[in-house]
Amino acid sequence: MTEPTIYELSSAGRKGFTFAEPDVPAFPLPDEFIRKDLPLPELSELDVVRHFTHLSQKNYSIDSGFYPLGSCTMKYNPRINEVVARLNGFAQVHPLQPIETVQGSLVVMYMLQEALKEISGFPAISLQPAAGAHGELVGVLIMRAYHLSHGDAKRKKILLPDSAHGTNPASSSMAGFEAVHLPSDARGNVDLAKLKELCDDTIAGLMLTNPNTLGLFDEHVLEVIDIVHKAGGLVYGDGANLNALLGITRPGDLGFDILHINLHKTFSTPHGGGGPGSGPLAVAEHLADFLPDPLVDIIDPGDEETPPLYGFIHPKKSIGRIKSFHGHFGIIVRALTYILMQGAEGLRDVSEMAVLNANYLMALLKGSYHLPYDRDCMHEFVLEGVWPEAPDIHALDVAKRLMDYGLHPPTNYFPLIVNEALMIEPTESESKQTLDYFADAMRKIAKEAHEQPELLHEAPHATPVGRLDEVKAAKDLVLCCWRPEE
Repeated sequence: MTEPTIYELSSAGRKGFTFAEPDVPAFPLPDEFIRKDLPLPELSELDVVRHFTHLSQKNYSIDSGFYPLGSCTMKYNPRINEVVARLNGFAQVHPLQPIETVQGSLVVMYMLQEALKEISGFPAISLQPAAGAHGELVGVLIMRAYHLSHGDAKRKKILLPDSAHGTNPASSSMAGFEAVHLPSDARGNVDLAKLKELCDDTIAGLMLTNPNTLGLFDEHVLEVIDIVHKAGGLVYGDGANLNALLGITRPGDLGFDILHINLHKTFSTPHGGGGPGSGPLAVAEHLADFLPDPLVDIIDPGDEETPPLYGFIHPKKSIGRIKSFHGHFGIIVRALTYILMQGAEGLRDVSEMAVLNANYLMALLKGSYHLPYDRDCMHEFVLEGVWPEAPDIHALDVAKRLMDYGLHPPTNYFPLIVNEALMIEPTESESKQTLDYFADAMRKIAKEAHEQPELLHEAPHATPVGRLDEVKAAKDLVLCCWRPEE
């Protein structure tokens, strides 16, 4: 028995809302914009509430279950963040208000900038970028502006390791650079011999994800950075995996020139469903003048009787504004709340627990699944969802079957350098009991793959809808699944 649609629940004459009498004169609407018939369902308020509540209960969320999505860092969003972000002084502020009336908001932005500088090891930062990929693009634009400011227009190439995040090539291309493939070695590090071969005076820089998408910290990161610098290039750090490094090491101290930071991954702000994201960009001293305009700073230090005045400063060689106003302010408030609640010691605990959880889970699963890079991981690891003894089973089958155990699948088919990749990130938020349940389900699925492969081929069995033809869905969009009969 299928659940009735909202149209099938409709009954003529039911009303869920009554509009008040207008307090302004009625004005006739243009005839050309008026439809003679609008077949909307007629429902009581209770019908509508129940219908949409039932729909919401079919959704999977971080509040209802474990999200082992590798690279996405789907960690718990503490409720205190939401309480603070909804305070009237933050939620009702307007970006066009005079700075004298929004000093509290500017202090929040300034405090987050200073905290992120300390965490990342960089002296300058912009909060404007709206997402991680946006931060990437801004970083590469700064890289271009820096080389052009030195009259060096021949640097047209960006080196991209095959273990980098998938948005790096797009960011490079959008900024006018040629993306150059850089392979990994047998241990999942950047191939140093190939790097030395590619580094010449046409290289603008390297975009390095560290830890990379294999979940591995590059064992030669200092040498990699030194090789690029000696060739006159800059090193961009994709900071999407900063959740593994908090309080342990700082990319700025390692020699990176640029780093974007995902507030919606590392600092627990809401993530998924298209946003809201935030990707602040940190840079070394020699690139500070190129940051997007404007930046928040103290423009009058005040004195014993007058508090400091916060406002905006304008970098001398700025690439310009890259987003309306000053970034996603609600996300900025949430991230600062998280950082202040954790403190320095708590942030280090975050990374240590994330790394511990990942290695614990990897140890439980590597006997049932092939681990292509068998070394200690950081915050995530990648398995192969395929076996020689079960050649008809693929990573997608494993992912779909996992849904029958009430669990969200891990990231599939990324990174591309791992055959039938299953990319798993437990985050620090999850308990040992949750990790044990996930590992047990994964081991059972591995056993089923060998003994009952049809279970995986036909999965999921226990979800509201079965396996979808995802290729057809992408090519033949149907945005409305039910229409009233003509």
